[in-house]
Amino acid sequence: MSNGAAISVLWPEPSSGPVDDDTLIARYGRADQPRLRMNFVTSVDGAVSLDGYSAGLSGAPDKRVFGLLRMLCDALLVAAGTLRHEGYRAIRLDERRRAWRRAHGLTEYPTLVVVSGTLDLDPAQAAFADAPVRPVVLTRRDAVAPAGLSAVADLVRCGDDQVDLVAGLAELRRRGLAELLCEGGPQLFGALTAADLVDEVCLSVAPLLAGAGPGRITSGESSPAARSLPLRHVLLADDGTLLLRHART
Repeated sequence: MSNGAAISVLWPEPSSGPVDDDTLIARYGRADQPRLRMNFVTSVDGAVSLDGYSAGLSGAPDKRVFGLLRMLCDALLVAAGTLRHEGYRAIRLDERRRAWRRAHGLTEYPTLVVVSGTLDLDPAQAAFADAPVRPVVLTRRDAVAPAGLSAVADLVRCGDDQVDLVAGLAELRRRGLAELLCEGGPQLFGALTAADLVDEVCLSVAPLLAGAGPGRITSGESSPAARSLPLRHVLLADDGTLLLRHART
């Protein structure tokens, strides 16, 4: 499953050299209880994008972990704006990763879950039209769906003025989607933090300075209180990318 991006463990138990995918899987793993994991890449000075897209920050090491985290999750959560802006395609995995999932009692592909308060979505976008597993859309009760959306996705209506993320995540878990991976964007990250729903943050720090301008990995209303999120591991890639994992106790 490795794409050739060499990654070593710095802490807590330093490795003598680059580690294989089995070691990375053990480091990131699956939880034995419901969990919401955020995954972001940022520059050293905290930018979430270069030239408007996250791809400019994501090198081979980040992509390697990105792929493993998708393999480990039950569902992939993303905001509608990020889905549109980043041009998400159908969530597919190669045969080796599908085989790993089958061997661990999982469906071959994770379920795509889109959070959209307005249902400004295109049913013809490949993320919906070509999805190997029927996607789920979390939305408000009175949001008007575009023609054809209900044919390619399940609409879960929760909340009046805005999407009720607590109720939405409870419904996902009722459907057996316990291990959730969220890839953003910043507004969704901020809303999930404010609702105290974030259990873990996996952060790749690219060895780049973006300068002023780009947004940061979280935005929106301020949270009522800071939350402890202890560091669990530090990995270092051969291109200088730091891969950090913070998680609740």
